[in-house]
Amino acid sequence: MYGKPVKISASNQLKLSTIMEFVKEKKGLDLIGIIDAHVPAVLEEIELSIKNNEYIELPDGGISNGSVTVLLGSEIEIYDSKSNGPIHILCFFPTLERMKNFAQWYRQYVSNPELSSQRIYTEGKALQKKVKELQGLFIPAHIFTPFKSLYGKGVKKSLSEVFDPAQIDAVELGLSSDTDMVRNIEEIKSYPFLTNSDAHSLEKIAREYNALQLKEATFKEFEKALKKEAGRKIQANYGMNPHLGKYHHTVCKACQTTEIIGTVCPNCGSTNVIRGVSERIKDLSSNRNSTIERPPYIHQVPLDYIPGLGPKTLERLRKHLHHDMYIIHQASFDQLKENSNERIARKILDLREGKISVQAGGGGVYGKIID
Repeated sequence: MYGKPVKISASNQLKLSTIMEFVKEKKGLDLIGIIDAHVPAVLEEIELSIKNNEYIELPDGGISNGSVTVLLGSEIEIYDSKSNGPIHILCFFPTLERMKNFAQWYRQYVSNPELSSQRIYTEGKALQKKVKELQGLFIPAHIFTPFKSLYGKGVKKSLSEVFDPAQIDAVELGLSSDTDMVRNIEEIKSYPFLTNSDAHSLEKIAREYNALQLKEATFKEFEKALKKEAGRKIQANYGMNPHLGKYHHTVCKACQTTEIIGTVCPNCGSTNVIRGVSERIKDLSSNRNSTIERPPYIHQVPLDYIPGLGPKTLERLRKHLHHDMYIIHQASFDQLKENSNERIARKILDLREGKISVQAGGGGVYGKIID
């Protein structure tokens, strides 16, 4: 019954035990969010693992195996009667008991609560109210993605069309944008920005992540970091070059033309145009330059994007050079060359220093590193 994938639209390797082992050894992470913790089978597996002393529930929130802390969360696809389309929301809860209470409430609004990602038919503010009743965190996910997001599909101009702005704890930028691109969007200026991987496979974990200043890896400390309380804070956002995201620019799905203004392709006349994140952000931005100081946004390129870096070389690098984040951001040229070859070592350093050429992504196709 257990050891099942935690997300139905993802790799079957995304199992709770596998994730916790992988993120520490291969990715160098201390804190990770599992956003399918409302699924009955996942809840039962967590409870059994705690009973068997494999995990412990931390007093300040989160589940730990001694080296990695899991935040219990849900990704909800909400259909609000006032929205133009579905909106993905992240909800995180401090304790297993509160997650179970949320799961019980949630099941009355979905057709199959056994599945990880379900449409929920309720008002956005009702969802916010329930999350806050349970002392949870409410975070709109990948907010500019053309489909199933707050600004991509959900609202015409303002998040207040669907949500109570005061009940939002942070916003997740998504793969096709970064801090600099969105700094002049007035109504999100008061929220912390999060860069999360939205991983559907083990290797995609930490393609984006956050460096946090915490006393320890717990739910309460994470909440303090979002609020910048008692010295806790987001130190930096690490994310892909936005051009590598699969919705960065506008694309005609019929003929792949990218030179599009409006909703009709000038090349073939098709209206099957997928609006890019960069164009949507321009719509939402004001002419006033933001003066708000933000954590640095550090571009990174996941190792599996590097041309010529195959699985065997990747494993050799990981074996001798700690984990991916060390390899990408810290390892010296000599260390990289010793455990791969001169060409790959040079490519990793060039990517680290921003010396890259990128073919921008769009229309559901990821961007590419031009070798």
